Amino acid sequence: MPGTRKMEYKGNSWHETCFICCRCQQPIGTKSFIPKDNQNFCVPCYEMQFAMQCVQCKKAITTGGVTYREQPWHKECFVCTACKKQLSGQRFTSRDEFAYCLSCFCNLYAKKCAGCTNPISGLGGTKYISFEERQWHNDCFNCKKCSLSLVGRGFLTERDDILCPECGKDI
Repeated sequence: MPGTRKMEYKGNSWHETCFICCRCQQPIGTKSFIPKDNQNFCVPCYEMQFAMQCVQCKKAITTGGVTYREQPWHKECFVCTACKKQLSGQRFTSRDEFAYCLSCFCNLYAKKCAGCTNPISGLGGTKYISFEERQWHNDCFNCKKCSLSLVGRGFLTERDDILCPECGKDI
């Protein structure tokens, strides 16, 4: 009709006012649209109806995204519970359904070494010694007096110290 624009897509023609989103019924005009199953959707309606929604921000995930515990997340929404650093592509762990970067997890929950007081992560096959509510990194499990490694050896205790049998024979 005179004064109206003709819309064309894949060999089909519409009046400008007839080329509408099948969901919201609004004219698409020259805006972006997504065809699906012989129907045309404006981008917001398509995202609302078909795109996965991020469990954190509830917005559509249009590109990329990560799945954690069978739930979709935007990469920028999947962050450490404590420090808010992005976890996508990083090693992380969880506790009580909450995700943590390794640094925060170790600082908050890991046992501390009785020798150096640093966290013992136990991740990646890290070996450690445990004795009477105390833990040591393998490298820290040494005689307090002579520094001999006590890994795989007998030892004695004197208050909070661990001693090799030789250094402990005088106690």
